[in-house]
Amino acid sequence: MTDAVVMPVYNEAPTVAAVLSAVRRYFEGIVIVVDDGSTDGTSEILAGCDDIVAFSRSENVGYGRSLIDGFDLALSLGVERVVTMDCDGQHEPHHIPAFLRTLRQADIVSGSRYLPASQAVGDAPAERTHVNARVTAVINALTGWGITDAFCGFKAYRAAALRRLALTEDGYAMPMELWAQAWKAGLTVSELPVERIYFDNDRSFGADLDDPEKRLEYYMRVWNASLAQEG
Repeated sequence: MTDAVVMPVYNEAPTVAAVLSAVRRYFEGIVIVVDDGSTDGTSEILAGCDDIVAFSRSENVGYGRSLIDGFDLALSLGVERVVTMDCDGQHEPHHIPAFLRTLRQADIVSGSRYLPASQAVGDAPAERTHVNARVTAVINALTGWGITDAFCGFKAYRAAALRRLALTEDGYAMPMELWAQAWKAGLTVSELPVERIYFDNDRSFGADLDDPEKRLEYYMRVWNASLAQEG
């Protein structure tokens, strides 16, 4: 069985080499790194890595687009399972084997930073926790999944499940489109506890999205549009 880890990166020069090294301690499959127009030397670091598949663009397009491009590349390589994780040091690669094992039971396995077994390193910004909780409640009210973390980027997917989705959202609300399409497609979802690690509470979403109410409005707009979309 061929597997891939897909990692979106944007200006992650301080952490990318160490994270990639850690991934290789637990994963022998294809590592796909999508560089979304980094300007801090990340691209040069990736160019020196000979055991990854790197996809780089010249300008910053968005987190969602990086994941979508990573999915497309992984599927084109014929993989059967895909793990996604961030490259900023907030996801622990030793969980990768557990994510892959849990795909025996579900189409999508989503990491959760809010399960009882989830450990915490640093304090999560209160407004981010609040927005996540509000959105997660909306998703559960419709789907009945009972998930606890709508926005954890540490996930695993069966390739067959990804092929049933038609994701288009370039920005940070792509997970809302993902959840809506997954529910409409009848996909099964499971959660695994992962660490809640926060090193940089000042990290920006960009433009108006640093305002939590505007960010929530954006998330809900994408959610509702995805539910309304035919097909």
